[in-house]
Amino acid sequence: MSANASAPIPLLERMFYYMRHGETESNRLQTIAGSTDVALNDTGRSQARAAVELVRPLGITLVVSSAQLRARDTATVVAEALMLPRVVLPGLAERNWGELEGKPRALRVRGVTPPGAETAEQHVSRTRAALGEIAAGGTPLVVAHSGTVRVLCRLLALEAPPEPVANCRPVRFAPSPREGGGWTIEML
Repeated sequence: MSANASAPIPLLERMFYYMRHGETESNRLQTIAGSTDVALNDTGRSQARAAVELVRPLGITLVVSSAQLRARDTATVVAEALMLPRVVLPGLAERNWGELEGKPRALRVRGVTPPGAETAEQHVSRTRAALGEIAAGGTPLVVAHSGTVRVLCRLLALEAPPEPVANCRPVRFAPSPREGGGWTIEML
């Protein structure tokens, strides 16, 4: 990891929400989009509109997203509907999967970095740096990718969900109310 790997991340000192972008054709076809900038499909646009009502009661004060079209468009729908500020952080982009981009997800082997791909450590370091750019205060919603939730779980010493979080399903990350209790993750 980079030299600032131990710098505090204000986001990770309070409750926040995460939401994976709406569905894309890559999701539907179960292919790897990774760093490829794919758009939401009709289902994904509908999911983004429906997500507004899911997050409306959560007290979100800021919407932060990856710069990739699928996340940025999902975040825009939510931020505009709730009249919230939106911040785009390119460092929240999904992991670059190199030669596997556009190929079936079944070809991906856990723990193996394909040729031309970003390593897991590079992805964690880049994502961590982007998370560090989120201002302290308020209750943010981070709209990003399935790889982002895995990084968040790793940084918070949580077990990552066994399957990718469903498209446009809000997730609450909260510090445990018990002293030294770690963090909790809750699918909403």
